[in-house]
Amino acid sequence: MTTPFTVSLVSWHDGEPLLRAIREAVFIREQCVPEELEWDNMDGGSRHALALSLNGDAIGCGRILPNGHIGRMAVLPEWRNKRVGTAIMEILLDDARARGLKQVDVDAQVQALPFYHLFGFVESGKEFMDAGMPHKKMKLKLKPR
Repeated sequence: MTTPFTVSLVSWHDGEPLLRAIREAVFIREQCVPEELEWDNMDGGSRHALALSLNGDAIGCGRILPNGHIGRMAVLPEWRNKRVGTAIMEILLDDARARGLKQVDVDAQVQALPFYHLFGFVESGKEFMDAGMPHKKMKLKLKPR
């Protein structure tokens, strides 16, 4: 079965307009995250996963920092529950393994915990608020493929 989208790793320099459009739609408009919280100085040094529909429309993204922190996972509403987030996470985890990272972590929105559990992430620490939404830290020990 072929998927109706592709996912690739891009630099912020190469993907910024498309990455920015997805994050503005999901985080700023849908989830009401203040712009000053969404845009940090971490994008330039991160690797980004960008999902595109077969028409070339940007439909999802995520990033991994050099230290293995995965974040900014976002999928447009009409593409949710179609394995886009799974494909994004898989390419980010493959990148982490290829770079020899032993562990990755996320600050997961509480409503997204089941998604991260699918990959083997384990919750650590207490619930905390970020951008007005409850989150939990989660970690995943990586095994080489």
